Amino acid sequence: MSGFDLTGICPLTAPAALERAVTIASDVEAIVCPSGRITFRELSAEVARIRAALVASGIREGEHVGLCLGNGPRWVAIFLALGSIGAVTVPVNTRFRGEEMAYVLKQAKVRWLFLANRFLRVDFVGMLRGICPSIDDTLPDAAFPELRGVVVLGDDVPVGALGWEAFLRGGEGREAPVTAAPKDTLLIQYTSGTTSFPKGVLLTHRSMCANGFFSGGRMGLRIADRFHSARPFFHVAGSSLSVLACLQHVTTLVTMDRFEPAEALRLMEEERCTHFSGNDTMALMLLNHPDRAHRKLHLRGAWAAASPSIVRRVIEELGARECVVGYGLSEASPNISQSCWWEPEEIRISGRMLPEPGLEVRIRDIATGEDCPAGVDGEILVRGWNVMQGYFDKPDETAATLSADGWLATGDLGNLDAGGRLAFSGRAKDIVRVGGENVSPAEVEDILHRHPAIRQAVVVGVPDQRLIEVPCAFVILNEGQACAAEEIIAWSRENMAGFKVPRYVQLVEGFEEIGMTASSKIQKKQLAAHAVKVLGLSA
Repeated sequence: MSGFDLTGICPLTAPAALERAVTIASDVEAIVCPSGRITFRELSAEVARIRAALVASGIREGEHVGLCLGNGPRWVAIFLALGSIGAVTVPVNTRFRGEEMAYVLKQAKVRWLFLANRFLRVDFVGMLRGICPSIDDTLPDAAFPELRGVVVLGDDVPVGALGWEAFLRGGEGREAPVTAAPKDTLLIQYTSGTTSFPKGVLLTHRSMCANGFFSGGRMGLRIADRFHSARPFFHVAGSSLSVLACLQHVTTLVTMDRFEPAEALRLMEEERCTHFSGNDTMALMLLNHPDRAHRKLHLRGAWAAASPSIVRRVIEELGARECVVGYGLSEASPNISQSCWWEPEEIRISGRMLPEPGLEVRIRDIATGEDCPAGVDGEILVRGWNVMQGYFDKPDETAATLSADGWLATGDLGNLDAGGRLAFSGRAKDIVRVGGENVSPAEVEDILHRHPAIRQAVVVGVPDQRLIEVPCAFVILNEGQACAAEEIIAWSRENMAGFKVPRYVQLVEGFEEIGMTASSKIQKKQLAAHAVKVLGLSA
């Protein structure tokens, strides 16, 4: 099974998928967003123009290129152009702050960076100046010896960078061949871990293109359908399960810079969307918004990462009768299993999903390492075409997660029934899931420890009505220091992405009475339960 042959099932490189879409329906719109729209034919022409400019600029196969833009045609065109010459896209989360961006640029050894001048009121050029002063003179900068080129999309173009039009002029009159192969790395997806900074997941054309194909098929996407997804393109739910799924099925992708329920409802109505994608937070925001009653939706299906009760409401109240659910993680490109639009509603809602074709799934007893019987929870392991190549430049972390014979240990809990359907039970790790973002407590703690007044910080997830979970920090101050919880939260907003900022800060003297083991390890489960109690939250 691990040698499952994908040949002939679907295009296995991003440029091949685009070429096929143009052949099938060139005048169907590829991308629609508030800032513009583009057909598959126009997208192909734009990709060719950017590809020529990339080659003229000296960007070569295998080089890592950062991409820090909002959702839209330009992100997709640059992504596809980079992939077509075998270059590797490194998506930069547009909610990052300076130190977080610096970490990704440095760890990924980014050679070129494409970034918006401003996006959602964030001055990215100003942010880059703060971490890379040489951008106002000549690259490379001492802090980023690998970075040799920056292209700015917008008006504020530093001396050491190129403007977008100047970049494109470099490729005028040139043609550049498509050289991508299925085995080539297409993307380095940064994902949070529980004990370290984010790791760069290496994903190939083959793994991402096949994932988009199978996911879109099980969702019921058809030629000229219209799929609304505000999933950020810097996540695999955006790149694989939105951009590439639509490309593989010649479906129009309707997107937006950030999810806002009133605007999403308007777009879904006016663009006559047949499908939408959202997590539990997004679905609840749509379902509970006052505009919903006044919007005439045309939904047939959806892909929702949500609980059965929420999925049932999506079906009954939004009319997405063919709604499906899925389970996966970045290291699996991302889907491992997904329900299918043609299955009975009760099966689709239950969360018991068929693994994607050609994948092997096992459930391992965490204590013994043996396989669990049907219906018994254990750690989910997967092997097959969707599994990452590894973590970039992190051999120890790769070896701890990916076995020599190809089994990916997900760190998640689930079980297989007698019929081979997978049910996801929960994250075994202590990741805090804030809306659609995974937050590593260790990373937030590390940043908090840079505050001059903080001696120790421990971060756990607590329930939230809108975002499902938010971070809560328990903080011990340095002796003789005085600092209010509100001051720590305000400082955090200046030093980390908004979704990582602790919603609550509890100042404590110690952890002994709250949750400490005999070996002086803090028990985060007890700490989280204590937080729910003292904050008066509803689990």
